[in-house]
Amino acid sequence: MTHHLEEIEAIKRLKYKYLRCVDSKMWDELAECFIPDATTSFSSGEYSYQGVDAIINFLREGLNPNMLSMHHGHHPEIELTSDTTATGTWALEDYVIMTDLNMSLHGAAFYHDEYVKVNGEWKIKSTGYDRVFEEIWNRGDIPSLKVTKSMHALPNPE
Repeated sequence: MTHHLEEIEAIKRLKYKYLRCVDSKMWDELAECFIPDATTSFSSGEYSYQGVDAIINFLREGLNPNMLSMHHGHHPEIELTSDTTATGTWALEDYVIMTDLNMSLHGAAFYHDEYVKVNGEWKIKSTGYDRVFEEIWNRGDIPSLKVTKSMHALPNPE
C-alpha cells in the first residue's frame, strides 16, 4: 500500500509542477512534464495538439506576456492502472487577466489525464479538460480594478 501512495504522490507533484510552470511561463521546465508524443484536448477538444513541441508552442502563444494566469488543480482522483500507467481526474479553477484587452476570464473544469512512468519518472501522456463554466468580463467596467503586482512585466499604464 505504501508503494501505491508514493506513486500517487509523485503523480500529484507532476500535475502541480505542470500548473506552476504554466502560470510561471516556464516553458522548458513545463516540457519536462510530458512524454515526447503527448497529446492534449483542452476545452473539450477545441484545442487538441500532439507532441510536446506543439503543446508548448500552443501554451506559449496562448498564455503570451499579455496574459496573467492562475490555474489551480484540486481534488485529484488518481488510479494506478499498472506499475507504469495511471489516470487522473482533477478539478480545475482558472483565472486569466488579458492585460492587452483589459478583460478577465474565470472558469472551472475537470482535467482528464493519462500518465506513464518512463525511466522511473511519471510523465503526462495526455491531458485535457471539459469546462463546467467560463465567464468573461471587461475590467474597465470596474473603474477601481487594476493589477498592482505580478511576477511578469506589467504593461505601462496609460
